[in-house]
Amino acid sequence: MLPVKQGGNRKRNGTFLWRGTLYLCLIIYLALLIYLLFFSHYRQSVQGMNSVNLIPFTSIFQYLSTFSGFHTGLLTDNFFGNILAFMPFGFLLSCLYGRMRRLIKIAILSMMTSITIESLQFAFSVGAMDIDDVILNTSGGMVGYGLFRIMKQLLKSFKYRFYI
Repeated sequence: MLPVKQGGNRKRNGTFLWRGTLYLCLIIYLALLIYLLFFSHYRQSVQGMNSVNLIPFTSIFQYLSTFSGFHTGLLTDNFFGNILAFMPFGFLLSCLYGRMRRLIKIAILSMMTSITIESLQFAFSVGAMDIDDVILNTSGGMVGYGLFRIMKQLLKSFKYRFYI
Protein backbone atom coordinates (compact mmCIF):
# COMPACT_ATOMS: atom_id res chain seq x y z
CA MET A 1 0.00 0.00 0.00
CA LEU A 2 1.34 3.44 -0.91
CA PRO A 3 1.63 6.11 1.76
CA VAL A 4 -0.97 8.87 1.56
CA LYS A 5 0.24 12.41 2.02
CA GLN A 6 -1.69 14.15 4.76
CA GLY A 7 -2.58 17.83 4.72
CA GLY A 8 -1.29 19.44 1.59
CA ASN A 9 -1.31 22.85 0.11
CA ARG A 10 -4.66 24.59 0.73
CA LYS A 11 -4.33 26.63 -2.44
CA ARG A 12 -3.62 23.52 -4.54
CA ASN A 13 -6.58 21.68 -2.97
CA GLY A 14 -8.85 24.67 -3.63
CA THR A 15 -7.67 24.89 -7.23
CA PHE A 16 -8.26 21.15 -7.70
CA LEU A 17 -11.80 21.44 -6.34
CA TRP A 18 -12.51 24.51 -8.49
CA ARG A 19 -11.20 22.86 -11.68
CA GLY A 20 -13.07 19.65 -10.88
CA THR A 21 -16.28 21.62 -10.49
CA LEU A 22 -15.67 23.38 -13.82
CA TYR A 23 -15.00 20.06 -15.58
CA LEU A 24 -18.23 18.68 -14.14
CA CYS A 25 -20.06 21.79 -15.41
CA LEU A 26 -18.50 21.29 -18.86
CA ILE A 27 -19.58 17.64 -18.99
CA ILE A 28 -23.13 18.47 -17.88
CA TYR A 29 -23.30 21.37 -20.36
CA LEU A 30 -22.11 19.23 -23.29
CA ALA A 31 -24.51 16.41 -22.40
CA LEU A 32 -27.42 18.86 -22.19
CA LEU A 33 -26.40 20.51 -25.47
CA ILE A 34 -26.22 17.16 -27.26
CA TYR A 35 -29.61 16.17 -25.85
CA LEU A 36 -31.26 19.44 -26.87
CA LEU A 37 -29.72 19.48 -30.35
CA PHE A 38 -30.34 15.83 -31.24
CA PHE A 39 -32.77 14.04 -28.93
CA SER A 40 -35.21 16.52 -27.40
CA HIS A 41 -38.95 16.48 -28.09
CA TYR A 42 -38.54 19.42 -30.48
CA ARG A 43 -35.86 17.61 -32.48
CA GLN A 44 -38.06 14.54 -32.76
CA SER A 45 -40.89 16.73 -34.06
CA VAL A 46 -38.72 18.05 -36.93
CA GLN A 47 -37.28 14.63 -37.78
CA GLY A 48 -37.00 14.20 -41.52
CA MET A 49 -36.57 17.93 -42.13
CA ASN A 50 -33.64 18.56 -44.45
CA SER A 51 -33.29 22.19 -45.45
CA VAL A 52 -30.08 24.12 -46.06
CA ASN A 53 -29.30 27.84 -45.87
CA LEU A 54 -25.78 28.74 -46.95
CA ILE A 55 -26.47 32.45 -47.50
CA PRO A 56 -25.13 34.36 -44.48
CA PHE A 57 -27.47 36.61 -42.47
CA THR A 58 -30.66 35.51 -44.28
CA SER A 59 -32.49 34.24 -41.21
CA ILE A 60 -30.80 36.83 -38.95
CA PHE A 61 -32.14 39.74 -41.03
CA GLN A 62 -35.51 38.03 -41.29
CA TYR A 63 -35.63 37.68 -37.49
CA LEU A 64 -34.55 41.28 -36.87
CA SER A 65 -37.13 42.63 -39.31
CA THR A 66 -39.93 40.92 -37.38
CA PHE A 67 -38.55 41.51 -33.86
CA SER A 68 -41.41 42.59 -31.59
CA GLY A 69 -39.66 43.32 -28.30
CA PHE A 70 -38.22 41.43 -25.39
CA HIS A 71 -40.12 38.61 -23.68
CA THR A 72 -39.26 35.32 -21.97
CA GLY A 73 -39.72 33.33 -25.18
CA LEU A 74 -36.59 34.98 -26.55
CA LEU A 75 -34.44 32.60 -24.49
CA THR A 76 -35.46 29.67 -26.67
CA ASP A 77 -35.97 31.27 -30.06
CA ASN A 78 -33.56 30.77 -32.93
CA PHE A 79 -31.70 34.08 -32.59
CA PHE A 80 -31.04 34.40 -28.85
CA GLY A 81 -31.21 30.66 -28.22
CA ASN A 82 -28.23 30.00 -30.50
CA ILE A 83 -26.21 32.73 -28.83
CA LEU A 84 -27.12 31.58 -25.30
CA ALA A 85 -26.43 27.94 -26.17
CA PHE A 86 -22.75 28.62 -26.86
CA MET A 87 -21.99 31.17 -24.14
CA PRO A 88 -21.09 28.45 -21.61
CA PHE A 89 -18.84 26.87 -24.26
CA GLY A 90 -16.65 29.97 -24.57
CA PHE A 91 -16.76 30.66 -20.84
CA LEU A 92 -15.91 27.15 -19.61
CA LEU A 93 -13.15 26.53 -22.16
CA SER A 94 -11.55 29.84 -21.20
CA CYS A 95 -11.71 28.91 -17.52
CA LEU A 96 -10.30 25.42 -17.94
CA TYR A 97 -7.66 25.76 -20.64
CA GLY A 98 -5.07 28.52 -20.39
CA ARG A 99 -4.08 28.16 -24.03
CA MET A 100 -7.70 28.84 -25.05
CA ARG A 101 -7.72 32.28 -23.43
CA ARG A 102 -7.64 34.14 -26.72
CA LEU A 103 -10.72 35.39 -28.53
CA ILE A 104 -9.61 34.07 -31.92
CA LYS A 105 -9.12 30.54 -30.53
CA ILE A 106 -12.54 30.52 -28.87
CA ALA A 107 -14.12 31.88 -32.08
CA ILE A 108 -12.48 29.21 -34.25
CA LEU A 109 -13.34 26.36 -31.88
CA SER A 110 -16.93 27.61 -31.50
CA MET A 111 -17.28 27.86 -35.27
CA MET A 112 -15.80 24.38 -35.88
CA THR A 113 -18.03 22.84 -33.21
CA SER A 114 -21.09 24.58 -34.63
CA ILE A 115 -20.30 23.45 -38.17
CA THR A 116 -19.95 19.89 -36.88
CA ILE A 117 -23.30 20.11 -35.08
CA GLU A 118 -25.07 21.61 -38.10
CA SER A 119 -23.61 18.91 -40.37
CA LEU A 120 -24.69 16.13 -38.00
CA GLN A 121 -28.19 17.60 -37.69
CA PHE A 122 -28.42 17.63 -41.48
CA ALA A 123 -27.02 14.10 -41.81
CA PHE A 124 -29.48 12.71 -39.24
CA SER A 125 -32.40 14.86 -40.49
CA VAL A 126 -33.09 16.50 -37.13
CA GLY A 127 -33.14 20.13 -38.20
CA ALA A 128 -32.06 22.59 -40.82
CA MET A 129 -28.45 23.26 -41.72
CA ASP A 130 -28.13 27.03 -41.44
CA ILE A 131 -25.01 29.17 -41.76
CA ASP A 132 -26.73 31.76 -39.56
CA ASP A 133 -26.78 29.23 -36.72
CA VAL A 134 -23.00 28.92 -37.11
CA ILE A 135 -22.66 32.72 -36.99
CA LEU A 136 -24.88 33.01 -33.89
CA ASN A 137 -23.24 30.06 -32.10
CA THR A 138 -19.78 31.50 -32.78
CA SER A 139 -20.99 34.85 -31.44
CA GLY A 140 -22.24 33.09 -28.31
CA GLY A 141 -18.86 31.46 -27.73
CA MET A 142 -17.20 34.87 -28.09
CA VAL A 143 -19.66 36.43 -25.62
CA GLY A 144 -18.83 33.62 -23.18
CA TYR A 145 -15.14 34.45 -23.58
CA GLY A 146 -15.95 38.12 -22.92
CA LEU A 147 -17.79 37.17 -19.74
CA PHE A 148 -14.75 35.14 -18.67
CA ARG A 149 -12.50 38.18 -19.16
CA ILE A 150 -14.88 40.42 -17.19
CA MET A 151 -15.09 37.87 -14.37
CA LYS A 152 -11.30 37.49 -14.32
CA GLN A 153 -10.86 41.26 -13.98
CA LEU A 154 -13.48 41.48 -11.24
CA LEU A 155 -11.86 38.65 -9.27
CA LYS A 156 -8.44 40.21 -9.69
CA SER A 157 -9.80 43.54 -8.42
CA PHE A 158 -11.55 41.78 -5.53
CA LYS A 159 -8.36 39.96 -4.49
CA TYR A 160 -6.34 43.16 -4.64
CA ARG A 161 -8.92 45.18 -2.75
CA PHE A 162 -9.36 42.66 0.06
CA TYR A 163 -5.88 41.07 0.06
CA ILE A 164 -7.16 37.56 -0.56
